[in-house]
Amino acid sequence: MTDIALLTQLIEPEAQALGFDLVRVKMYGGKSDPTLQVMAERPDTRQLTIDDCADLSRRISDRLDQLEAEGRDPIEHAYRLEVSSPGIDRPLTRLKDFGDWAGHEARVQLAQPVDGRKQLTGDLVGVEGDRVTVDVRGHGAMTIGFDQIADAKLTITDRLIAATKPLSTEGAEEFEQEADEDAAPAEEQA
Repeated sequence: MTDIALLTQLIEPEAQALGFDLVRVKMYGGKSDPTLQVMAERPDTRQLTIDDCADLSRRISDRLDQLEAEGRDPIEHAYRLEVSSPGIDRPLTRLKDFGDWAGHEARVQLAQPVDGRKQLTGDLVGVEGDRVTVDVRGHGAMTIGFDQIADAKLTITDRLIAATKPLSTEGAEEFEQEADEDAAPAEEQA
């Protein structure tokens, strides 16, 4: 089994060297398609450009290749490396994320049920100490310990879309034009 804590310790300095905050390190895909997923962001924009992802990917690959050459490979099998920005429906992995995204809707999975609930869906209220408050739809505010959260992510809403703008819209016009051209024949046939 891959040690995610060790990988995080190895990867975080590489992200920080580029001025990025590490959001998540995760292995997924099982034996058929093992993938090391690394999510990072610029602190000022909460996003990465494609060039940022490529730079971080190279740094991580070089570091892991170095460890492999030294006989200290932290991943004992073949895998794919995936480096990305967290995206609009980003995972909430750090305590600060719950405060930073207060006012936005999230889905929070709990490790164990609290008040008969294993999932909390509602607006993030904020953080006090190591406790997170969620205004659960149809229930009211619930405060839980950060250590009780198994998984959490933002929910795409109009409010979130309005609050999140892409770093670059370069190429968007060509994409829209291609989409319009592709749609035109279907409209004519109707």
